[in-house]
Amino acid sequence: MLELRHFKLIAAVADTGSLAAASRHLHLTSSALSHQLRDAEERLGVQLFLRRQRRLLLTGAGEKLLSSARRVLTEVAQAEALCRAHPQDDLLRLSTGCYTVYGWLPPILGQWQAEYPRSELRIVLEATRQPLDALLSGGLDLALTTDVPRQARLAQTPLFEDELLLVVPAGHALARRGHVTAEELVSEHLLTYAAPREQLDVFTRVLWPANVEPQRVSPVPLTEALIELVRGGVGVTALPGWMLPAQRHGLHAIRLTPRGVRRRWSAVTRTSRQRPASLTRFIQLLRERFSSGGPKAPQLPVGIV
Repeated sequence: MLELRHFKLIAAVADTGSLAAASRHLHLTSSALSHQLRDAEERLGVQLFLRRQRRLLLTGAGEKLLSSARRVLTEVAQAEALCRAHPQDDLLRLSTGCYTVYGWLPPILGQWQAEYPRSELRIVLEATRQPLDALLSGGLDLALTTDVPRQARLAQTPLFEDELLLVVPAGHALARRGHVTAEELVSEHLLTYAAPREQLDVFTRVLWPANVEPQRVSPVPLTEALIELVRGGVGVTALPGWMLPAQRHGLHAIRLTPRGVRRRWSAVTRTSRQRPASLTRFIQLLRERFSSGGPKAPQLPVGIV
């Protein structure tokens, strides 16, 4: 089969009439083009050009191939132009700091897709726990996270703040407290997301600064499962208020530490002078969505039985 270089050669020779002129057009030596022409004719088993008074003229087979070559080259040029005009609009790879965050996306995605119908949003679930590393390695375009980027190669756009709360069953001894200290969590059965402890705020910002560890910890993969296990009296967990269901019967939320544990959510991307318009617009829609506060942000105190 012929390659793209053969089509370029045939078109250039047909337009200029000689290998020497074609070589200047293609920025190759005449010798290299001569080898390419011989290679194309050997692959096809036909002669493509006849030499007449120092000019190369197309044979019948050459005329037919030239017509095809021009169509191929036109298609390739159009594809290249489209890619240059929209270098990354076709795919936006996104991951978030937890799976529950994907509940924010449907209304935002609907408007974004209407404005960029040729673009695709791809959720990269495997980057959920370490989105910043995925950004740096080039496997991700956008991360929605509370992680603070400390590398110059990453840029962040603030979205909103939330507060991490301790969620306990109704009637729990801690439910009567205005806040809970790290020491009071030591004797509790703590339910957490199935992630390393160094990635969990309840450890890094509550327990470890106080140099304590709970006596029992159980990882749970889903937010819904965490909530139902707490409601059933199995243990306690740490979640922001917006993750709690509208019907909170059987649950009580308490502030962690006297000052509370507030977190800042950001849209993080790789630093770039030419951020794709589709990515910029997606972040703008996120900011508009949370301009009046976080999703379902409760007013403290938030204890609800």
